[in-house]
Amino acid sequence: MNDRWTDVRARSALRRIFDAAIASADPRITIADALPAKPKGRCIVVGAGKASAAMAAGLDAAWPDVELSGVVVTRHGHSVPAGRIEVLEASHPVPDDTSKAAALRMLHAVEGLSADDLVIALMSGGGSALMTLPASPMTLADKQAVNRALLASGATIAEMNVVRKHLSAIKGGRLALAALPARVTTLVISDIPGDDPAAIASGPSLPDSSTKAAALEIVGRFAIDLPEAARLVLEQADETPKPGEIDADVRILAAPFHALDAAASAARDEGLTPIILGDAIEGEARELGTVMAGIARSVARHAQPGPAPAVLLSGGETTVTIGRGPAGHGGRNTEFLLGLAVALSGASDIWAVAGDSDGIDGTEDAAGALIGPDTLRRAAANLLDARAYLAAHDSYTFFDRLGDLVRTGPTLTNVNDIRAVLIAAGKPGIKPAMR
Repeated sequence: MNDRWTDVRARSALRRIFDAAIASADPRITIADALPAKPKGRCIVVGAGKASAAMAAGLDAAWPDVELSGVVVTRHGHSVPAGRIEVLEASHPVPDDTSKAAALRMLHAVEGLSADDLVIALMSGGGSALMTLPASPMTLADKQAVNRALLASGATIAEMNVVRKHLSAIKGGRLALAALPARVTTLVISDIPGDDPAAIASGPSLPDSSTKAAALEIVGRFAIDLPEAARLVLEQADETPKPGEIDADVRILAAPFHALDAAASAARDEGLTPIILGDAIEGEARELGTVMAGIARSVARHAQPGPAPAVLLSGGETTVTIGRGPAGHGGRNTEFLLGLAVALSGASDIWAVAGDSDGIDGTEDAAGALIGPDTLRRAAANLLDARAYLAAHDSYTFFDRLGDLVRTGPTLTNVNDIRAVLIAAGKPGIKPAMR
């Protein structure tokens, strides 16, 4: 293979690596090998999340000989036909009336089942907002206000879900409780750092080990302004079902590390040494950009933690903490990339791609973006001040004006963020003195 890395070659390689990671998490391919024993009675399918429609389609195709019905809910624009399983669409990341209707439909679907019946719960990222049933006396407006406050708080997705579970009449195992005595199997696509199945879509079909006290601690630590009805629920409502009260047959169809492993294989095909830094990296998106710039420079100067040409691969879910001032448009991946570009300051032979594996970074229409050594130079030529856009949390606008956004459309899966930093060439570094 030609050793020369041009801008076109580097960007094309990064897109192939990114696309390979997403393709590895397609539930229509992975679901057949994860299914439980077929039931003597009926199979009722319920589910929520950005991948739930594709998961349902795979299940319907895999079990043509089973009496099967049910309903799942996904984000607007992420729906595909699922045969005998009805697919609803609802709002994300803030729930709407359809989110509430979907939750009620699922609770109704699992009523009156027998021990011969099987419930398969299809859960993926985004399910917390898409399937919403506020605990009494909360209203949907209260739950929407809570979701907005959580998203702006800087809390991790796992911390958000602890709060959501304890404000819900269906999450945190309450759906599984309603399905008894039927057998319940949960199939998940993980978008959670650490792959805790009970945290995915706030665990409606799995026992919950978190407590109301933990939810209140999170609310206090992040100074989250709760509606009065929500605070009343956290202080007075019953605890969620705990381990031992309901069974937990759970199988993971795809997870962030699987996607990074596929990305690593694609990187080798491009002549790059893959360096997987971790699948559960969290923290402020822009600060991670600074950290990743330092690691990339270490590869280029010292061949550590590996020699160039190499690609740094990482996954997980960063956060973007919005201050009191107005914020622009963007998601955590474009903010990470803008922070990385500023920190690299035009360093040669380094390119990067980052995007959300579901195809939507935040609330915008792009999965993420690409940067290269000329990003800041081209920005300056277009009178774009990268630092000012970063300060205004307006990374989407910045990359849109440069033509560097990555648009995949809905991918029908969700294994969280995929980040790849390509270091094409290295140079001799300073060797430490021998002692």
